[in-house]
Amino acid sequence: MQTVLCNRVGYGPGVFSSVVAAVALALSIAHAAPHRPAQVLEDMTLAQRVGQLFMVGTPADRVDQRTRAQIGAYHVGNVMLTGRSHDGVRKPKHVSTVMRREVDAASTGGVRLFVATDQEGGLVRVLQGPGFSDIPTALVQGTWGLPRLRHAAETWAGQLRGAGVNMNLAPVTDTVPGRKAARHNPPIGKYDREFGYTTRVVGRHGVAFLRGMTDGHVVPTVKHFPGLGRVRGNTDTSAHVTDRVTTRHDSYLRPFRAAVRAGVPAVMMSTAYYSHLDPRWPAAFSPFVVGTMLRGDLGFRGVVISDDLARAKQVASFSPAGRALRFIGAGGDIVLVVEPDPLPAMYDAVLERARNSATFRAKVDAAALRVLRAKDRQGLLPRVGP
Repeated sequence: MQTVLCNRVGYGPGVFSSVVAAVALALSIAHAAPHRPAQVLEDMTLAQRVGQLFMVGTPADRVDQRTRAQIGAYHVGNVMLTGRSHDGVRKPKHVSTVMRREVDAASTGGVRLFVATDQEGGLVRVLQGPGFSDIPTALVQGTWGLPRLRHAAETWAGQLRGAGVNMNLAPVTDTVPGRKAARHNPPIGKYDREFGYTTRVVGRHGVAFLRGMTDGHVVPTVKHFPGLGRVRGNTDTSAHVTDRVTTRHDSYLRPFRAAVRAGVPAVMMSTAYYSHLDPRWPAAFSPFVVGTMLRGDLGFRGVVISDDLARAKQVASFSPAGRALRFIGAGGDIVLVVEPDPLPAMYDAVLERARNSATFRAKVDAAALRVLRAKDRQGLLPRVGP
């Protein structure tokens, strides 16, 4: 999500300890329950499956009671900590704990939440204060060696987990073509959110960041496919933002391809238009960009999440229901709404369409299954079977 103001080389002790921790977690998950996502999906109602396809925002420093209630009323399976929290770990940990307590058999079928936030660095750091590192901008991170960045990202992941966060909507793998271009690129370059000015630097450091997050048992999310590094508007604050240069096999897609090859579990879609790809629809609503390019050309099999579809001006001309339907219809998996107000209309529209269209219901089931598979890897599924 755009914010307005916003391998490892060698095998030292740190590497060994992280490997041991990862193996221990995997073994504990494997022995805890036969987490078969397809079985969990089969046991869920359609209403609960639809709920897994939404991520709803709540301020990081206080519980939004509307979002809290939506976990039960609309079976919402994911939340995002938004805004800024400056007082350390206590408040965001309280928010995440309260949200998790709403999970039960009736609300989500016992499937636990993805609790996400934006913790990139620089001006884009939701969680701040004691217990959280003063993370520099991505542009500074891009000057670090890859082992250093990976280790730092693992540390940052541990801090997120301490606050109850298990998903980070980072890293940014958009490439801005130079310092001069950055001054005219409001969503990325203006805030130094890019790792560098070449796809090689962005790709390598993006992979190091996502691997560090994975080492720290936090789900990383690369963004904003197919790239916001060459637009001249911010989709959060402007409409009709259009990329007029990116092509289907553009070299600027290389950092995303590198992330997919590295096994990134989640990719966030841009809501910009791309005149050489699909001039009719924003990328998040485009079956060509989501299906043909991301899933087809890049071979991505993980979770596709939208950029904000609640208050972004780029999508304001679409009804809330239309935004959710077009994203899921294009092959998306998790609809991100950074505030709870649009959720009821979105949820009801998706549920109704799934009840009345076998084709759309198949899309819902496929999307829910991808979300459950990602949650399975984090140990978030309930026990199934005897």
